[in-house]
Amino acid sequence: MTSWSDLDRELDNWAAAGRMAEFWWRDDDAVSATPALDRLLALQRQSDAGLALAVIPARADESLVRRLAGEGEVVVFQHGWAHANHAPPGQPKAELGSHRLPSYVMGELNRGALVLDRLFGPTWHRVLVPPHNRIAVAVAHGLSAAGYVGLSVDKPRISSTIPLSRINVHIDIMEWSRTRAFLGDSLCLDQVIAHLRAKRVGEADAAEPTGFLTHHLAHDESAWQFAAAFLARTTAHAAVRWRDPRRLFAAEGPGP
Repeated sequence: MTSWSDLDRELDNWAAAGRMAEFWWRDDDAVSATPALDRLLALQRQSDAGLALAVIPARADESLVRRLAGEGEVVVFQHGWAHANHAPPGQPKAELGSHRLPSYVMGELNRGALVLDRLFGPTWHRVLVPPHNRIAVAVAHGLSAAGYVGLSVDKPRISSTIPLSRINVHIDIMEWSRTRAFLGDSLCLDQVIAHLRAKRVGEADAAEPTGFLTHHLAHDESAWQFAAAFLARTTAHAAVRWRDPRRLFAAEGPGP
C-alpha cells in the first residue's frame, strides 16, 4: 500500500537532484454557487494554490459569477458545452468526439464561449477542458483558429501537431466506473508518484506540471480530506511549486 511517506521520499528525490516538482490544480463541472463550491474555494485560500475551474457553459448561472467575484486565484476554463454524451452505447463517453461533424461540435463550443463571455467578460481564460477528457483530433486542430489558447485532458501529454498549449491532469481522486466515490489514499498517491517519477527519470515530459484533478460536486468526505491533506503536504515541501493555471497556459506555448 502506497503511503504519504512514499510521496515524501519521491519529493525528497527531487530536492536531492536540485529540481522542483511542479503541480497545477483543475476542478471540473462547476455550474453555480453551492456549499461544495464554498468548501472548494476555502481549500484554495487555505493552500494558496491557484485553481482552474472548468465551467459547463450550458448550465452555468449568475450565482457562479457572483460567488467567484473577488476570488483572484481562481480562473475559469470552458468545460465543453453541456457535458452531454454523444457516443454510441458501449463506447467511451464523449461530448466532443468523432461521432458528430467537427463543424457542429465547434459550433457548440463557440456558443459556449459566448456564454462565458457574457457571464465572465474578459476574465475567463480560453482553455478548453473536454468533458470526459476526450476530443476528436479534427476538433482539437480547430481550436486555435477559434481563439482558444489551451487544451487540457488527462494522462501525460505526448507529441502532437495541435498548435496550442496542452497541459493535462494526472491525478484523479474519484473512482468513476463503479462507486463514483473517493478512489482511496493509496491509489491516489500511486498516481502522483508514478507521474513524478516518470518525469524525474525521463519517461514523461518533464516540462509538464503534474495535474491534480478534483470534482467538488462529486466529493464525499474522504475525497475532501485527501485533497486537503495533499495540498497541505505538497505546499509545505521545499521541492514543490504550485503553478498558477492562468500564467501556466500563457507561458507554456504549444506542447511537444
